[in-house]
Amino acid sequence: MNAEAPWVRIVIVNYNAGAMLQACVDSLSIQTMAAFEAVIVDNGSTDRPVTNLELPDGRFGILPAGGNLGFAAASNLGARGAAGPWLAMLNPDTRPRQDWLAELRAATERHPWARMFGSTQLSATDPTIADGFGDILSAYGAAWRTAGGRPAVELPEMDCEVFSPCAAAALYATPAFLASGGFDERFFCYLEDVDLGFRLRLQGERCVQVRHAEVLHEGSAVAGYLSDFAVYHSYRNRLWLSAKNVPWPLLPAILPLQAAAIAFALARRPPAFRRAAFKGLRAGLNGLPEALSDRKDIQRMRTVTSAAVARMLVWSPFGRQVRLPYPIPPKL
Repeated sequence: MNAEAPWVRIVIVNYNAGAMLQACVDSLSIQTMAAFEAVIVDNGSTDRPVTNLELPDGRFGILPAGGNLGFAAASNLGARGAAGPWLAMLNPDTRPRQDWLAELRAATERHPWARMFGSTQLSATDPTIADGFGDILSAYGAAWRTAGGRPAVELPEMDCEVFSPCAAAALYATPAFLASGGFDERFFCYLEDVDLGFRLRLQGERCVQVRHAEVLHEGSAVAGYLSDFAVYHSYRNRLWLSAKNVPWPLLPAILPLQAAAIAFALARRPPAFRRAAFKGLRAGLNGLPEALSDRKDIQRMRTVTSAAVARMLVWSPFGRQVRLPYPIPPKL
């Protein structure tokens, strides 16, 4: 094992990931950049004892959470006490390419102004298909991974700047992550990464999507795609995301758009989806006082203008058809 001090702490939050967790750990064990430590936070998994996990060496450790804290709180727990300059979040349903960490480290040297970096996610079942190329946020309240489902050959060959990284495989500067308080633990899971990215963007930080830092991603392998659980948390958390982060001058334009988008989306969904969404929206409204309380501190720390925030968002109602992020031009 490389004796170099850990450059990055990798936090893996596990909840019933089964054999996928072992595959993720095995992929990390053969990274060409060996200067890392990995903390596996187990959220009270019931599918198989996490103690059966085969850890490759002393760089890996297991931290029992004592129950299902959710992704946000468990990630913060795993990040606590990190001494290295960088923190990486990695889902247990990912398998990083062998040079994943080396590519991320090189990107931090190419773009020293950035404090957030995203990885290129490829479909684990068909790596010729992109699973995500950075998170994008719409003025209509929805967020998604750009390029999902598109041929990987369409991805830019250069790094790009995006709104925020997807926390399935993301890198954050440790001081920025810890100073921000990490992920909002009330979110439990879903949109907590976009919320953190938004808060950091409001303070002038930026995010680079690293084209050649690749991971294979199962995608919704644990929670389930469009499950009641996913729908509930997504609709609840989108209310808090906007309530906390959107500057006042933009709210008169954004709130009607978001209300119309929710009404339009739910009208086209089956009854089970609508029931889960309405439960999430009710919970979101009930939690608004606390979100608005947080908003005071967030907006007080904002250093960018409302116009700059507006330029970060996608305003087209056909947002999912927007083009891929523009590559960052090389230095002259």
